[in-house]
Amino acid sequence: MTARNRELANLIVVGLITGIGFASVYIARQEEISTGSLSYALLFFGLYMVAHAVARIAAPYADPYLLPMVALLTAVGLTLIYRLNPDDAFRQGLWIVVGVSAFSAVLLVFRADYRIVENYKYLFGIGALVLLALPAAPVIGKTVNGARLWVDIGPLRFQPGEFAKLALIVFLAGYLREKREVLAQGRLKDVGPLLVIWGAAMLVLLQTNDLGSALLYFGIFLGMLYVATARLTYVAGGLGLFVAGALALYQVVPRVQQRVIAWTDPWSDADGSGYQIIQSLYSIANGGFWGTGLGKGTFTTTGGSELIPFAKTDFIYSVIAQELGLVGAAALLLVYMLIVVRGFRTALLAEDGFSKLLAAGLTFGLAIQTFIILGGIVRLIPLTGITLPLISYGGSSIVANFVLLAGLLLVSNRANALSGGR
Repeated sequence: MTARNRELANLIVVGLITGIGFASVYIARQEEISTGSLSYALLFFGLYMVAHAVARIAAPYADPYLLPMVALLTAVGLTLIYRLNPDDAFRQGLWIVVGVSAFSAVLLVFRADYRIVENYKYLFGIGALVLLALPAAPVIGKTVNGARLWVDIGPLRFQPGEFAKLALIVFLAGYLREKREVLAQGRLKDVGPLLVIWGAAMLVLLQTNDLGSALLYFGIFLGMLYVATARLTYVAGGLGLFVAGALALYQVVPRVQQRVIAWTDPWSDADGSGYQIIQSLYSIANGGFWGTGLGKGTFTTTGGSELIPFAKTDFIYSVIAQELGLVGAAALLLVYMLIVVRGFRTALLAEDGFSKLLAAGLTFGLAIQTFIILGGIVRLIPLTGITLPLISYGGSSIVANFVLLAGLLLVSNRANALSGGR
């Protein structure tokens, strides 16, 4: 069976799972199956058939498992958002349409040779800085839930940091490929870029009041720096700098203080800063081993108010853990792990330095973002406000992660084609 046929077979399975999921939610609510609810599943399946068709044309040798696994994650997210609020599911469905369109456009535009973007690495670097600075701009920059991560332009609200992540990865892939031999020597004068990126991460923390965003960008940089130089001393030194900087800023950024206190002892302020994480932990515990079943979890009080604030965004994993239990939550983590494995496999197969670093950076971006949000939900690290990739409600994250997927498929397609299509 060819790679694209395996992809098609897996997408058919994902489509069936999606249909079962929507039907389960609707039965739990209405005790009957509605063609209206199943239309979401049919639309979803048709959308991914379009993505598959574009992949057949633009990336015939690409990894056959990445698109189906991404489809599965977006299916889980759309099903759970539909379970919480059908209107939000409709809007999320529209963003998935935009995401698939962006995915298709990237594949078709760069099908000949995506490596051309390396020639514009400094423009991508400047673009990343501009995008990161946008939320700080007057008028258009907005603070939501204490973090200044959003931009409002007319009727459109988006999170530019999601796209800054991609621009930063392209810049670092080009820059580190060019400078990796110098950096590998480990001379003191060559650690300037490390200090510059560290300083930028601290500025991001100050600007956004969000530790998670700063950790995400700096974590991507450290991961790519290690891939380029194979020097653990850079990683250890960078982590030390980040911890020292975060501790210093902890003294002057009240939101960071609140997050750390809620992490170490949420019950000390159970009705305030610790409320979200406590309710999240109760939700996870209520799911037990097998879960309550789709559509049967408890997320509102008898009065209709939310038990878990921002369940569709920051805490959607708590919803999954309650309704699908430990088994479902662990299976979800396994899907993320498999995507990471396939991403790093793509980096290993790539034959040029830029492609290796690009694939590794894109994979690091997905892996670190997933770790940060899930680590916060289960109290492994302080809670942050970033989204769970491909599952949480939100257009910026969905579109950015579809572009990320397109980048991985382009690198995979070239690597497999050069190695004989394996």
